[in-house]
Amino acid sequence: MNDSRLRLDMADLADQVNPVDLRDRALRTSRRLGIQRAVATSAAALVVLAGAAGIAFAVRPDGQGQAPIPGDSAVVTSAPVEPTHPASTGPSGSTDPTGSGSAAANAPQPVLTGTRWYLGGNDTELAIHAVRGDKDNVTARFARGSGGCVYNTITVSPDGKRLAWVDGADSEGTLMTAATDGSGKRTLDTGVLCLGAKALVWKGSDQLMVTKGSSQRIVNLVTGGSSASGDIQAWSTDGVWSAGKINDKLTVTNGRDRRYYQYTPPQAQATNYDGWAARGVSMDGRYVTVGWLGTDPSRKDEAFAVVDTTTSKTVQLPVAGGVQTVLFAADGTVLVRQTNRIVVLDAQFRKLGELAEPKGLQGMSLLAYAA
Repeated sequence: MNDSRLRLDMADLADQVNPVDLRDRALRTSRRLGIQRAVATSAAALVVLAGAAGIAFAVRPDGQGQAPIPGDSAVVTSAPVEPTHPASTGPSGSTDPTGSGSAAANAPQPVLTGTRWYLGGNDTELAIHAVRGDKDNVTARFARGSGGCVYNTITVSPDGKRLAWVDGADSEGTLMTAATDGSGKRTLDTGVLCLGAKALVWKGSDQLMVTKGSSQRIVNLVTGGSSASGDIQAWSTDGVWSAGKINDKLTVTNGRDRRYYQYTPPQAQATNYDGWAARGVSMDGRYVTVGWLGTDPSRKDEAFAVVDTTTSKTVQLPVAGGVQTVLFAADGTVLVRQTNRIVVLDAQFRKLGELAEPKGLQGMSLLAYAA
């Protein structure tokens, strides 16, 4: 085969090839190579990003956003990721998907938000303590005096705004009143008895039942006037319901409705006391607290049981151990005081919580609670 023949054969083959096919093949090959390079480049980029993400999370585990990026680094942006919050449920059962207010809702709430009033002191001085939360403030001080009248009668109104006491040396004296800080002292009456388990009994926060001679009278602390009272032992905090005796029958009444009840105290303890009396009445008039009468004529604030006047049965309180006193508060709560704590119940005697009493208060008389 000579050179001339070879050139002729090559020319014939070239004439049979379409130039378009060659261009298309070149383009397809170019595109295929480009795709391969793009895939390789993307895979490498993902590896780099994954490594960078690992470093970012290692540096900022608290999820406070992206770590600072050095000025000479390549910046890669992505959609921000919103932090998720567990849904919180409100008192009505509704869901709060943002979690707003959940910290306040979950924070421990005080079981008593009002003020407790105590009577403290020593052999020469008496002190009125106002305790709110964990703060104990002495609001007023009184000389105890040579007799027992002041100690035996000093008391705080149910709303925590007034003091009342009998100033005397023996069995009777002068009825006095003042604000709970001791200011605004006034004389209301004379010849008021200061002996007995409960010499002064509040009817609401503006009136006070006292004993003069052999009769009971209601003194208005605002006007200074007085009127006769029946055989009453206690009133509800608002002064609407009273517990006493009508025709020698134990009675609870609001002046329109009347309910008779019976109660027999524990016989094993009764021999140590001179009978019992009602100490307080619930806001709806259904329940009364009862306390012992001492064998000597000195104050006795305690109440050891609650009686349902519709059934004459003792209420089983949800507490363990002995009870020192029970107070019906104006807001419907019930305070059950024990040796070193106060258990707080709702109006149906379901437990709401409890608080420990500081040792300094445990020997004092609990006079009132004002929400």
